[in-house]
Amino acid sequence: MPDTGPTNSRITAAYREKTPGSAKLAREAAECFPSGITHDSRYLLPYGIYVSEAKGAHKRDVDGNDYVDYYGGHGALLLGHNRPEVLAEIQAALAQGTHFGANHSREVAWAQWVKKLVPAAERLRFTSSGTEATLMALRLARAFTGRTKVVRLKTHFHGWHDHMASGVTNHFDGTPAPGVLAGVADGVLLLPPGDLEAARVLLASDKDIAGLILEPTGASFGLVPITADYVAGLRELTAKHGVVLIFDEVVTGFRVSPGGAQAHYGIVPDLSCHAKILAGGLPGGALVGRKAILDALDFEVSRTANREKVQHQGTFNANPVSAAAGAKTLEIIGTSDACARANDYGERLRAGLNRMLAEEKMHWAAYGTFSGFHIYLNQDRRADVKPETFDPLTIPYDTLKNAPQALVHKLHLALIVNGVDIPSRPGGIVSATHSEADLAHTIHAFREAVRMLRADGEI
Repeated sequence: MPDTGPTNSRITAAYREKTPGSAKLAREAAECFPSGITHDSRYLLPYGIYVSEAKGAHKRDVDGNDYVDYYGGHGALLLGHNRPEVLAEIQAALAQGTHFGANHSREVAWAQWVKKLVPAAERLRFTSSGTEATLMALRLARAFTGRTKVVRLKTHFHGWHDHMASGVTNHFDGTPAPGVLAGVADGVLLLPPGDLEAARVLLASDKDIAGLILEPTGASFGLVPITADYVAGLRELTAKHGVVLIFDEVVTGFRVSPGGAQAHYGIVPDLSCHAKILAGGLPGGALVGRKAILDALDFEVSRTANREKVQHQGTFNANPVSAAAGAKTLEIIGTSDACARANDYGERLRAGLNRMLAEEKMHWAAYGTFSGFHIYLNQDRRADVKPETFDPLTIPYDTLKNAPQALVHKLHLALIVNGVDIPSRPGGIVSATHSEADLAHTIHAFREAVRMLRADGEI
């Protein structure tokens, strides 16, 4: 088992008392997985909870504890857990087979909904994950432009492949992360988020830039926010210099609005990467964009142009079960107010948390946009931070991205003790199924967590 920290922590003791079944499974997992986990963001000391079932905005752990859930399947579940209509489509697809090794009608229906909702989607290719979608976006940008370099924004996450390993939480100087070749890192240029002048200088001075990729609402769904004007400025600059603009809408797609951030802002990229909500809670991703760029994948177009086709395989691309879940999910989102309901709840949750923090005389703040929220823990102990007037654009990007992990873990444990589960940023993602009762419970749980942290001497 990992180091649990101070043994006299009342928060840790209460957590252990509540989750003995999870503790047992964590001990077994430690014999199988590095750190006992299968995803870095699930790292929690002394251990994370093990969930047995979920429905709507709630999930239940192996010890029978119920939680209001703000993990939301890492953002994949705008419609909540186990939406009945989606489950029915999954079950129908399962009954017919999980893998045909052939074309099938469900992939066409799925693609038609993507084209209907996403402004950039002249053509698309399904992948198995968001990481694969961003990897293919870079390859197509290079093939289309004949250039070699890619520009990224510091703190923005685009999956775990080699091009994306630096500059997310560290290596902001562009040096390669462990296991990444220096030559790969050298082909990736990092810009400070929100600095349009830096982007203008870079794109004007380097004529070997194939593409620029970003999360259109800012790193980690606005944990490090950027403005719409900045995104519009990047659109103008990339068009001017013939650089392929790539939106990573893995989180924001079908969430900010049915057509994603690009539809909400009215800013259409050249390529757009999607996953999470796209596949209705099952594995799946997609790269969408201009036909002229995706033509590099087309056999006939490549043959006619006498050029080598860009190869793309993938055993589980457009898997029929994922296609069934994705098509039904996008149909519901495209014909209902699911995005608007989640966004409204997110706004009211942020406001409620800030009222509570002000009442508790805390120099923390809840912030964010759309259906997400983030908690600024004020690790620099700034006395001028007021919850209800906090502006995250005044805080350095590396401070927002790197919250103090010991305090984050303790806050997470205290929230679990009080019946709320959040990701480890800290913050959370809202679904369209969160209720008024969930809102009240969440604010109460945060209040109790703050008081527990204060009693433990953490704040």
